[in-house]
Amino acid sequence: MANPVRNLIESDRGTLRRLRRVADKVESYADEMAALSDADLQAKTPYFRQLLKEGKTLDDLLPEAFAVVREAAKRVLGLYPFPVQIMGSVVLHGGNIAEMKTGEGKTLTATMAVYLNALPGEGVHVVTVNEYLSQRDGTEMGELYKWLGMTVGINLSDQSAEEKRAAYQADITYSTNSEIGFDYLRDNMVTQASDRVQRPLNFALVDETDSILIDEARTPLIISGAPAQESTQLYIRADRFVKSLVKDKDFEVDLEAKAVMLTDDGITKAERYFNLENLYSSANTALTHHLDQALRANYTMENNKDYVVRNGELVLVDAFSGRIQEGRRFSDGLHQALEAKEQVQIQEDNRAMASITYQNLFRRYKKLSGMTGTAKTEAEEFREIYNMEIVTIPTNRPNARVDEPDLLYPTLQAKFRAVVELVQELHAKGQPILIGTVAVETSELISKLLTRVGIPHNVLNAKNHAREAEIIANAGQRGAVTIATNMAGRGTDIKLGPGVAELGGLAVIGTERHESRRIDNQLRGRSGRQGDKGYSQFFLSLEDELMIRFGGDRIKIMMDKMNLEDEDAVIKNGLITRSVESAQKRVEGNNYDSRKNVLQYDDVMSQQREVFYRDRNYVIDAQKSLEGVLLPMVQRTIERVVKANTLGSVKEWDLNMIAEFMRATLMPEAMVHPEQLENKTRSELTDYLYNLALEVYADKVSDLRDEEQLLQFTRVVILRVVDEEWTDHMEAMNQLRDAIQLRGYGQLNPLIEYQNEGFRMFEEMIEKIEYEVTRLFMKSEIRQNLTM
Repeated sequence: MANPVRNLIESDRGTLRRLRRVADKVESYADEMAALSDADLQAKTPYFRQLLKEGKTLDDLLPEAFAVVREAAKRVLGLYPFPVQIMGSVVLHGGNIAEMKTGEGKTLTATMAVYLNALPGEGVHVVTVNEYLSQRDGTEMGELYKWLGMTVGINLSDQSAEEKRAAYQADITYSTNSEIGFDYLRDNMVTQASDRVQRPLNFALVDETDSILIDEARTPLIISGAPAQESTQLYIRADRFVKSLVKDKDFEVDLEAKAVMLTDDGITKAERYFNLENLYSSANTALTHHLDQALRANYTMENNKDYVVRNGELVLVDAFSGRIQEGRRFSDGLHQALEAKEQVQIQEDNRAMASITYQNLFRRYKKLSGMTGTAKTEAEEFREIYNMEIVTIPTNRPNARVDEPDLLYPTLQAKFRAVVELVQELHAKGQPILIGTVAVETSELISKLLTRVGIPHNVLNAKNHAREAEIIANAGQRGAVTIATNMAGRGTDIKLGPGVAELGGLAVIGTERHESRRIDNQLRGRSGRQGDKGYSQFFLSLEDELMIRFGGDRIKIMMDKMNLEDEDAVIKNGLITRSVESAQKRVEGNNYDSRKNVLQYDDVMSQQREVFYRDRNYVIDAQKSLEGVLLPMVQRTIERVVKANTLGSVKEWDLNMIAEFMRATLMPEAMVHPEQLENKTRSELTDYLYNLALEVYADKVSDLRDEEQLLQFTRVVILRVVDEEWTDHMEAMNQLRDAIQLRGYGQLNPLIEYQNEGFRMFEEMIEKIEYEVTRLFMKSEIRQNLTM
């Protein structure tokens, strides 16, 4: 029987052999490129572009083009890509993910694939996790691209539409994932083609791919409009009620799934508190939604971990980076529930006007690639969601970092005492130390403990992220002690100061395992870059959240059997590390299922969004009369009304209602009377009414001076209606998604129900749009001073 693990290893080896052959081809051009003058090397860009016009492909040009960038990088940046960096760039060009260890030069690796894919002039987006990195990489690497005759743009959130348009028109554009997403949504809300800033999405190279395409993918991007009219009192009442409940009696918390459910006693209490007969009747959907969010806010989310309260405002903290998320809010009323919990001002919930998940945004690119130090643990998700394979690129020099097995303590206090003792020991000899924490609260606690023993240090957490790059860049200097939440400072190299290598390099101390193995690997990866010496050690306790949620009891039984009564007793055993990693795999599986569930529901909206944006853009881009769009709407509206009022026998037909519809929607009152509609078949009725409508349309057209005015007027009418109806539809679909989960109790599949119900609601929206466009156009009074 074939060994699947061996097959996988052989497959990886085969991939690396192929990549090395390509790298050898690139290297074979080295002497030829080195012999060229600057002008001749720069002339290669127009030469390659001419070859593409003559029918050559990017694959044909790859070896020589990569060699050009290598030589140019040496002359412009003083850097010369290693063979492993060439291999990584080949992976990127192939639309896959290059997994390269921290410090292996991912930014330089990207330059070759970016240059090659920018040659056709259709645009390359280099996507970063924050605007600091966009500006840094766009400026530094931009020198190289500009030297080679390429244009470079940096897209930032505070830019004007003109500046953004110029950035997107460049051959290479640096931007954050969120800004590309919001620009995409805004472009699909414009009323004139000239207001768009983006070109069609061509090729994206995503830096820190796992952070953007996995971690960020849990929260959709939403553009909000006018606030929904909703009383804040219900949030306050729901909060007061859930705070009166008794855990395990009135509600139960599923730590593993981070979910809270009312028990029968809790439901009875709620019905008594809100004076209801049945809490879960359809009339109480809004209340049950508020209660669910209040329970989540109070019993699964923590201040200084999931969010911080700053200047009377509740601000989110990214669970994976520890960074403040400026301007972001939880949706579906969860943010308001948290504001009620913390007794800060409750801000109104805005109506969503446009929304998209990162998965569906990035799947719109013709080609997508990425690079990161840690992605292998999510290989299945990348393959299934994005159709991207992960290729692990060897390090340029062997890894010299020492990774010690985890240390497990019975209590948090014992763990933190041990952390401080190790910090004192390492600091005494001058070895730089990076202490990683999961929560803001932990970083502040360790800071107090280190202050108490007189060890100077820097703290980098969600409350102090302004000096992030500066703090993290100096973390490798002799005697430096830095406390950082998770991967704050990601994307910035920690370079070792003079004499630090002799002390053992950077020591990384993890104070808790994160629920994702990738985040732990990222923390470890801050040490031991480019073959440097380094050291890593994780400290755990049975009271850590991950241990409580997963498997803590099993390990506790094992510790009891070993008769470890001393509070400072410690286990240093590979079994602990394996048990923790097993727990992490379960959490990662849960998180993947959660993201996949969000995506499955958004895929329904995505299909609708595709149709809606396509048709809306057709109206905006039309250069001549929209008669071919408008008149079929009128005809279908008439057909629906006639069909709805001609059911049963002819005697039962409601001709009065049809005449009323015509007067109210299509024409002056004098034009149609019920008696004019008698003695006609259903088909004859439809034709008769449509011909009357065409007469009214002809009169409208004659009132306008030229075709351009008619086009503008028709466009204004259609866009006003479709945008209003789409906003209402999105709100209705969000409510449906929340309510549909209850159908699972009736042995129905909520997703299938959502798909079916969503399709029906979309059809209803189209009918409403066509009716309203018909009514507005046919009954409106046309004036000559048209404005959009």
